[in-house]
Amino acid sequence: MEIEVQSPRVDKKPKYLKKHGDIRIDDYFWLNDIDNPEVIDYLERENEYNDRMTSHTKDFQKKLFEEMKSRIKEDDASVPYKLNGYWYITRYETGKDYPIYSRKKENLDAPEEILFDCNIEAEGHPYFRMVGLNVSPDNTLIAFGIDTVSRRKYTIRIKNLITGEIYPETIETTTGGSTWAADSKTLFYTKKDNETLRSYKILRHTLGTDSNDDIEVYHEKDDTFNTFVYKTKSKEYIVIGSSSTLTSEYHILKADCPTENFAVFQPRIRGLEYGIAHYEDNFYVLTNADEAKNFKLMKVSQENTLKENWIDLIPHRKDVLLEDVDIFKEYLVISERSNGLNRINIKKWDGTKEYYLPFDNETYTAYVSTNVDFDTKILRYAYNSLITPNSVIDFNMETREKVVMKEQEVLGGGFNKDNYISERVWATAFDGTKVPISLVYKNTVKKDGANPLLQYAYGSYGSTIDPYFSTVRLSLLDRGFVYAIAHVRGGEYLGRSWYEDGKLFKKKNTFSDFIDCSKFLIEEGYTSSEHLYAMGGSAGGLLMGAVINMASQLYNGIVAAVPFVDVVTTMLDDTIPLTTGEYDEWGNPNDKEYYEYMKSYSPYDNVVSQEYPNILVTTGLHDSQVQYWEPAKWVAKLRELKTDTNKLLLHTNMDAGHGGASGRFEALKEVAEEYAFLLDLEGIKN
Repeated sequence: MEIEVQSPRVDKKPKYLKKHGDIRIDDYFWLNDIDNPEVIDYLERENEYNDRMTSHTKDFQKKLFEEMKSRIKEDDASVPYKLNGYWYITRYETGKDYPIYSRKKENLDAPEEILFDCNIEAEGHPYFRMVGLNVSPDNTLIAFGIDTVSRRKYTIRIKNLITGEIYPETIETTTGGSTWAADSKTLFYTKKDNETLRSYKILRHTLGTDSNDDIEVYHEKDDTFNTFVYKTKSKEYIVIGSSSTLTSEYHILKADCPTENFAVFQPRIRGLEYGIAHYEDNFYVLTNADEAKNFKLMKVSQENTLKENWIDLIPHRKDVLLEDVDIFKEYLVISERSNGLNRINIKKWDGTKEYYLPFDNETYTAYVSTNVDFDTKILRYAYNSLITPNSVIDFNMETREKVVMKEQEVLGGGFNKDNYISERVWATAFDGTKVPISLVYKNTVKKDGANPLLQYAYGSYGSTIDPYFSTVRLSLLDRGFVYAIAHVRGGEYLGRSWYEDGKLFKKKNTFSDFIDCSKFLIEEGYTSSEHLYAMGGSAGGLLMGAVINMASQLYNGIVAAVPFVDVVTTMLDDTIPLTTGEYDEWGNPNDKEYYEYMKSYSPYDNVVSQEYPNILVTTGLHDSQVQYWEPAKWVAKLRELKTDTNKLLLHTNMDAGHGGASGRFEALKEVAEEYAFLLDLEGIKN
């Protein structure tokens, strides 16, 4: 029996926000002060309320957690890959949360050399993340980045792989990644702005020197751009990239001349996007130049890289999105997307061979995996679907033979892909556009409207949510849930136009697409409003906030994870991480037209006195991407205005940020909490 518990209340302290002659009154603006004890007190009271309101599901949450964990092979390891004479492996040990990074010299029977045991490194830290492992060309040093706060500000350190010593030099406030020059002494890395967390400078560090003396080699002064650095697969060039949502620019430097000046590849032109790969005497340019909306591949001599010298290699196609290329000594591998489905095209440089890898499922995910070796005929790729566990495959591009190097094990017995059905259906949006939905469910499900259904989407930044396999999701499917991924506009599932039709002044298409997908699933008997649930995170959390303002009656429950819901206020504050770089995605509200359009859909600004579905909101106190106060303010306003008695819960992880808990299995506890919330609403208790 559930206990009647009084929901938390928080003081209203009106703040008048004036822009373009318009005044918004924000009663909860003050919650953005993390140093105010009242703010922490409010978040803790919400956590206590959440605990009490879900106390009857705690045992169920534990059961779900153990169930999800039991399907995962604990003593697991990645498929080894070879780089510069060493095989590199990431592995896990039973009962441990963090990876162990190791390598073996020349062959897999050689003794294992432990690079890092992150279980040891993580001791004493509530949050731990290691990124950017980067071995020097002479194989003796490794640079790496550490974050123990979940603020995505990484400290780079360097370890001697011969002696095991970690050098005293520390490089603070970086992205964690780095790139060695050919001399194994010079390290290039990306510095972040301490406040906005924008990646804005590239510095050069010399081994054995104080990082305070590091040389700035590039400063990205346009605050709508982020910068990064990497080495080409050919190992011949260090590349500095700089990009905004719509524009990119690169600078190049020979890797064996690290103290010389970088040369611009092609100066930025607003709206020109390009990426570069190097092979022999040429660069290969993946670009939208010349109105190639779905991108094309061009080629240019390394001696004169300006755009006027670029020549077409793979022309633009209206119905095919060119996503990426991988360059090998004898082969060019092209990753593309047609009608929403991944395709991998293989071409021999001498023109004697060209073919596509065969995939025959109705809805699947296939992608090129880790291919660090330049001189090889082996392409490593991965394949899975909503009902097919992930496989890592080594494919011989010459003989077309394939070897399955690893197939994801689903432990616990009982999993049989034949017990599930996956399909792709098409909903009709308000403007006649056909919107694809990928579905998976047990083969015992009847389309009688009585099934619980969880509909998921993201729908921003051109990010595509492919139909992927999940062992965790089985906990819903095996309890009768249908799972749906709505490929709404704002993603890039159906090409670049699909993205452009869901951003800026067309952002509302994302929301209406999601709602129209929901209506279609109800009409087709997959579910009904009493059993329909929706979930989204970050920009997908914005989607959740918008759809419940627009069509709250359609859903019985919503899970909004780290939701971006206070769009106008956040986009007007250029001190917040990510804001200025987002203008090309959402618009700049300093422009009155964009301000008014954003205000018309911003979830926080459009909460009204009406009934809302049951809602679970999650956030992290240290979130650097969607600040904790956005969901906190949103929940406070919903509590004030909603007219129903449905559940409204806010759970703030006081130790974590945007990605949630850091441990391998700790993250499953968060999923178990979300699933228990949904299952409880369905009256499913075990």
